[in-house]
Amino acid sequence: MAETLGSLCDKLTIVKLKQFHSTDAEKLASLANQEKQLQEEIDTFVSDALSGRIPFEKLSFAANKVYKKEGNEIEVISGNIGQIFAKLAEVNCKLWHEQDKVYDFSKVPAEEKDIVVKQLGVLNLERNQYIDKIDSLLKESLKK
Repeated sequence: MAETLGSLCDKLTIVKLKQFHSTDAEKLASLANQEKQLQEEIDTFVSDALSGRIPFEKLSFAANKVYKKEGNEIEVISGNIGQIFAKLAEVNCKLWHEQDKVYDFSKVPAEEKDIVVKQLGVLNLERNQYIDKIDSLLKESLKK
C-alpha cells in the first residue's frame, strides 16, 4: 500500500496501542523507535505535501472497499484532520479489543460469535473510512 497521511496516522495509533499493552522492555524500546520514525514520516509527508513535492494524485490511496451497505451502516464522518485522527485512534482501540476475542475464539459463546465477526467487519470499514477521510481532508486543504 502506498503511504498516505491517513495510513501513517493509522500505523502510529497501532504503535501506541502496542505500547499501551506491552510491558516487555525490549519490545517497548523497539516501539518507541517506531513511534519516532512514524512521527518523522508524518512531518516529512505533510511538509512534502505542502511544498508540492508529492504529486496531488498521490496524496490519497482510497481503500475502495466493496461491501454490502445494508446492515453495515457506519456513522457519517465529519470533522477536521485532528478530530478524524482521534476517531481513527478510537476505532483502532475498539478493533484491538474485538480482535482479542478472536485470538481465543473458542471461549466466545456460540450465540456471540456472529456478533464478534460482524463487529470486526464494521470496525474495519470505519477504520478505512477514517484513513480515507484524513487523506481527502489534506487534499481539500491543499486545494485552497
